[in-house]
Amino acid sequence: MGQESSALVDEHTPPRRLKARSLDAVVKYIKDGHARNIVVMTGAGISTSAGIPDFRSPTTGLYANLARLNLPYAEAVFDISYFRTNPEPFYALAHEIYPGKYRPTISHSFVRLLFEKGLLLKVFTQNIDCLEREAGVPDDKIVEAHGSFARQCCIECKTPYPHDLMKEAIEKRNVPHCLTPQCNGLVKPEIVFFGEGLPEEFHKNRALPTAADLCIVMGTSLSVQPFASLPDFCSEGVPRVLLNLEHVGSLGSRPDDVLLLGDCDAGVRKLASALGWLEELEAVWIQTSPDDGTKQGETTPIKSKDEILEDEIAKLTKEVDKSLQISSIHTASLRDDLSEIQKKRLHANAIKGTDSSGGSSHSYPSDVTISSSTDQKKPAVDDLQISRSKERTATDVGESKGSLLEHVLSHNEGKSSL
Repeated sequence: MGQESSALVDEHTPPRRLKARSLDAVVKYIKDGHARNIVVMTGAGISTSAGIPDFRSPTTGLYANLARLNLPYAEAVFDISYFRTNPEPFYALAHEIYPGKYRPTISHSFVRLLFEKGLLLKVFTQNIDCLEREAGVPDDKIVEAHGSFARQCCIECKTPYPHDLMKEAIEKRNVPHCLTPQCNGLVKPEIVFFGEGLPEEFHKNRALPTAADLCIVMGTSLSVQPFASLPDFCSEGVPRVLLNLEHVGSLGSRPDDVLLLGDCDAGVRKLASALGWLEELEAVWIQTSPDDGTKQGETTPIKSKDEILEDEIAKLTKEVDKSLQISSIHTASLRDDLSEIQKKRLHANAIKGTDSSGGSSHSYPSDVTISSSTDQKKPAVDDLQISRSKERTATDVGESKGSLLEHVLSHNEGKSSL
């Protein structure tokens, strides 16, 4: 379907336009004004941190998690022939991934920033989620190669269907039909299903990368044609930058290709930071934050790993501080308890001193009677040992409690002095 990854250019082959095959060289190229018509090509990888799964990952991808829809095969949910006979599975899925539930990622906002700086020629996307639009990229700057939820029409007569009615139908998980009485055909979003041709807009702009002076490819496996061939339309000598988890397609085979492998959002932040745009980028991204908190992707899929770790450390620190905090009233109460225990400890030590002073004289508890009868002496001694054992146990517990209270008071007073 796509193309195998090409062999990487020999490391001894010098670049033609860039100073080096590096991030810094790309930054200099842009800052020097050589990149005025940037073409961006994106795939599902830039939307996964928003909470939207990609299609083909073996365990987490969309196709791998459609068993609940009882499809004959996973791809049937996007098969036009299957849709004609059973549209319900698609609309069950559409209810979950319909635009408005997810927030654009920092990568989407980077495309918006390129537009605001007047540097974006066009963004080609394989995604159907409309997150480029929600990030603020204008319609005329977007080519949705596989269609999207942005428009919908009857699959028979092609009559457009109102957006508000489509949104209502998807929210209620209903299957909409054409409003033209004599038609009444099934309606679906203008997403390209298997068995359908690509949008005219794609074919009209397919050769546009030849006019680019910089190509940025993000978050795509380049496994589906004809989209996979788009980077090859860029002229020889035009730098191509790959922000992706792995090497794909022909990227890396030309002297001016730069591979920045890793998480897309992290790579975008790194590039923006090197360009001196990070503050602007964050400001653009902040604008996509929902007011009502209903959109998904607000937590871990959006923040970087370092940001998540910092949040967890701050949360843990707060919890530890709270658990160790002892009020002044509690401290006074503990101090009183400690004073009482110390008094009991002194009394117990005094009794021990009397017992170990020697001689025949002993101080027995009042409830122990010593009889002259040989038969009665043994029980009296046993009772005496039990009484002394209880006394020692109480003393030991008191000493342990006193030590613990001393430790807590010492910690609390030491913390208060910080």
